[in-house]
Amino acid sequence: MTLNRRHFLNSTAAGLALAGFGPMAWAQERETARVVIGFAPGGTIDLVARRVADKMSPGYARNVIVENKTGAGGQIAVQNVATGAADGTSILLTPASPLALHPHTFSKLPYDPVADLAPVSGAVSFDYALAVGPMVPASVKTVPEFLAWAKANPQQANFGSAGNGSAAHFMGAALARAGSADVRHVAFRGSQPAILDMVGGQLPAVIGPTGEFMAQVQGGKVRLLGTSGPKRGKFTPEVPTFAEQGYKDVQVIGWFGYYVPARTPQAVVSQANASVRSALGSQDVVDSLARLYMEPMPTTPAEMAALQKTESAFWAGVAKAIGFSPAA
Repeated sequence: MTLNRRHFLNSTAAGLALAGFGPMAWAQERETARVVIGFAPGGTIDLVARRVADKMSPGYARNVIVENKTGAGGQIAVQNVATGAADGTSILLTPASPLALHPHTFSKLPYDPVADLAPVSGAVSFDYALAVGPMVPASVKTVPEFLAWAKANPQQANFGSAGNGSAAHFMGAALARAGSADVRHVAFRGSQPAILDMVGGQLPAVIGPTGEFMAQVQGGKVRLLGTSGPKRGKFTPEVPTFAEQGYKDVQVIGWFGYYVPARTPQAVVSQANASVRSALGSQDVVDSLARLYMEPMPTTPAEMAALQKTESAFWAGVAKAIGFSPAA
């Protein structure tokens, strides 16, 4: 099984260079636009959504608000936007999983990830990390040591993620499989609820975007054992990758992307794309994303569609390789 692929992020620099748009008059056409996310407030995707939304208002719409439609690993948010108004007032910000992974991990989805949505732009790219909390002894400092602890403590051998069928879920399963350990997955409605259980000692480990953990890492409440990228993260150079620790097939770079309903006119998609790219090019947004341990990833709609297609083919291969049976 291989969890390794290249993301074409070569458009990022060009996207940022093209993002210096001047004041926009689209707000005259729409009073309020909503950016819908499928995870709980306080998590990384929620923070990204709010930082970018602040920059989209009042240019794109007089008011750009963020709505949290949690559940089903992000599927509820996708369905909400896919069936929403196709006039630019309903925008989805989603991780890759509900569009590129869930088609291969669920036998039926309440939406078609290609036919029901129109890509707008990429948002950010990031590494995932495996973190452990106070349930795991301080002597456990590496991924192999965690898996050894899990085998020695089968009743406590669990890890949490933002949902069933998520990339984090698959990474945890892949690590456990590679280490011949039975580590059970616990699904949450977002990484933050899982992290709270980990900090509270009810859950030993969580896999999620690196930025989700850093406040607790800096507070000494959790520690990172490894990250998912092909090389050490720009923001966490002291943390070894999974590949460095012997899990060369577990290399994943995460991303979030913006979408609108498929029926949305192309002119409106272009407006949304320009607004998102302008926001991602703002220095204060770039700086705030760095504090979340993420990098801007603006793209054209066509580039976002191609990335989604590539990602879906990748996860299809992973699901087949591990013999994953789709959930109902």
